[in-house]
Amino acid sequence: MKLHELHPAEGSRQVRNRVGRGSSSGNGKTSGRGTKGQNSRSGGGVRLGFEGGQTPLFRRLPKRGFTNINRKEYAIVNIDELNRFEDGTEVTPTTLIEASIVKDEKSGIKVLGNGELNKKLTVKAAKFSASAQSAIEAAGGSVEVI
Repeated sequence: MKLHELHPAEGSRQVRNRVGRGSSSGNGKTSGRGTKGQNSRSGGGVRLGFEGGQTPLFRRLPKRGFTNINRKEYAIVNIDELNRFEDGTEVTPTTLIEASIVKDEKSGIKVLGNGELNKKLTVKAAKFSASAQSAIEAAGGSVEVI
């Protein structure tokens, strides 16, 4: 196949229907909107979720659960991601954001123990899982809750 032989897949390209361009176009005069009524007018139609006066689906369904306004969400970091820092580095939320390990600090950073840590680091975070804390200390590093 050569460049000049390329063509789009059958049915993937359609010509736009030009509405309101005379009777011979098949969509002249009322432009395919019928005559009169709410949907024939400009700006006409019903709002999102309206079902012609019938109780809409979102009101027929029961309410479930609640949103806890005091919920704290933590940014999660696994210990194998900390291997990119050099030995003896102090890892803080600021250094994690600069290293693009975490995008947003949220309510704090929680370190989880997934993977292996080969570096001796001082890690400062809001929370640590028990496995993460033991892995950091086993590698010769230290843990500090901030």
